[in-house]
Amino acid sequence: MLSPFDNEERIAFRDTVRRFIEKDIKPYVDEWDEAGEIPWEIHEKAGAIGFFGFGIKEEYGGLGFEDCFMRAAAWEEFGQCGANGVPAALGGRSISLGPIQDLASEEIRLRALADIVAGRKGSSLAITEPSGGSDVANMKTRAHPDGNHWVLNGSKTFITGAMNSDYFVVGARTGDEGLAGISLFFVEADMPGFSRTAIERKMGWWCSDTATLYFDDCRVPAKNLMGEENNGFIAIMKNFNLERVNLIAQALGMSKLCLNESIAYAQERETFNQPLIKHQVIRHKIADMSAKIDAVEAYLNQICWLVNESDMPSAEICKGKFLATKTLEFCASEAMQIFGGAGYLRGNLVERVYREVKVMAIGGGSEEIMRDLAVRQMGL
Repeated sequence: MLSPFDNEERIAFRDTVRRFIEKDIKPYVDEWDEAGEIPWEIHEKAGAIGFFGFGIKEEYGGLGFEDCFMRAAAWEEFGQCGANGVPAALGGRSISLGPIQDLASEEIRLRALADIVAGRKGSSLAITEPSGGSDVANMKTRAHPDGNHWVLNGSKTFITGAMNSDYFVVGARTGDEGLAGISLFFVEADMPGFSRTAIERKMGWWCSDTATLYFDDCRVPAKNLMGEENNGFIAIMKNFNLERVNLIAQALGMSKLCLNESIAYAQERETFNQPLIKHQVIRHKIADMSAKIDAVEAYLNQICWLVNESDMPSAEICKGKFLATKTLEFCASEAMQIFGGAGYLRGNLVERVYREVKVMAIGGGSEEIMRDLAVRQMGL
């Protein structure tokens, strides 16, 4: 569907991302899936095209601007190529950048941001815990002051990209129970008391390394407190908004992939002496998929316009997130029905998307949490 928001610069950026994916990712993604990780040079190549630079100032190595349409285009292109574990691995870096720029000390910004944006170093956001993900108010990891250090104890899990990260933005409780007692810390992988183990054999996103982190009397310099003590929750929630925009765009791309693969297969496959596409039941499936995709795309464009106008539409982002993932669930299921047994075979792009539907519906905030947050943002 043509977008009234497209311009030469945005189209050129989308084309750059697409060429990068076609040349450096698509030919190798099955191999990387089996290996359980992507080569580090892919981070550097992604950094070179500006994948990590949105919203990051030029003095820290970023693009110096936030164009939500470009951001969405990059994530949609990854979704359309079927290599969904790759943007997951890369995205683990990007979602930690905002808090570092906004809250870390100038010394940390100058030392860390340029390397992360360029893909030379890795960073991860560490919020989710074994006891719960979206329930940030019930965070168990604690930090207490000890001289010129903070001492962290607890654990984090399902942390994307964490096995290869050098830096971590870690949420920990520094005050009373509830939302008001949470702070953020900049933790480096070589700090005493920090360790990690890989989470393996996931249902999908195989080439995205995922880890559980452990903090056993982990000593963090006092200067690594990010922002104000006990005021980290607001920063966490703000950061989730753009992560969810990324996921909406990726789900949109995955849905488009299901539609396009279904059309191509239905035009080739013959049943009852005619192409599958000539059967009314198949044509109706394709029409339903296309209509739902168009609705998500129009909604995403509206969200991107609002973000660019300096209005963070939290309610719309939450609604967009569950609308996009429900659309993806529908499109993946319908595509599998159109492919039949052929869709159940490894190596089929639709099979991969079908495996990765649920992580899209859970990661970045589950569909249930998104609905509840949307209604709260509506003042109800």
